[in-house]
Amino acid sequence: MRRRPLRLLATITLAAAAQSAAAEGIGDAARGADLFKGQCAGCHQIGNGAANRVGPRLTGVFGRRAGRVDGFAYSKAMARMGSDGLTWTLETLDPYVANPRALVSGTRMNYRGLPDATDRADLLAYLRDFSDQPGNIPEAEPTARKTDPDLDPAILAIQGDPDYGAYLSSECATCHQADGSDQGIPSITRWPPQDFVVAMHAYKQKLRPHPVMQMMAGRLSNDEIAALAAYFAMLD
Repeated sequence: MRRRPLRLLATITLAAAAQSAAAEGIGDAARGADLFKGQCAGCHQIGNGAANRVGPRLTGVFGRRAGRVDGFAYSKAMARMGSDGLTWTLETLDPYVANPRALVSGTRMNYRGLPDATDRADLLAYLRDFSDQPGNIPEAEPTARKTDPDLDPAILAIQGDPDYGAYLSSECATCHQADGSDQGIPSITRWPPQDFVVAMHAYKQKLRPHPVMQMMAGRLSNDEIAALAAYFAMLD
């Protein structure tokens, strides 16, 4: 067997080390494994032989289109988001794990969310280990880190004017039913205001993929989003 030149062996070793360091850039995967056991394993399985349970299997979740695991019955909301183009990347999984309903309204995932950013990073590092190309993380898609700034807490603290929201709502009501019915368009009646605000800013930052909603949210100011949130939250 031919021996590889020492220079080539050194190059390979350095490249592998660099790849490993990059792969560890998200968080602590070992700690993430413990978080998965405590937070996720009651509903999800991951790894070789993983099966769908209450939730879909999470093997290969990075780079997968939302609502696309064979044999799992998704909510209409999740299936719709997948049809709109939502793909699971670090950029989209992080806000989903933080607050599932803020990213996918109407999801059946009965989980309040993981608020701590370090915990989420560790959990996602663990999920990443079961992706197709973990060595490409975090530099390349489908797991590139998001570059948009996190939502300023001051935006969430804005007290919206429901009367102003009623005035602005006519454009929303051309698609969303004021009575809360769901006829192919998700209901936004009685949404918690914070969920509404986070969702609209997710469209504004293009985390949510629907192009019409991205356009609509992009035209609204922070105060206008807060006003709409206040209005729709109080609708009967």
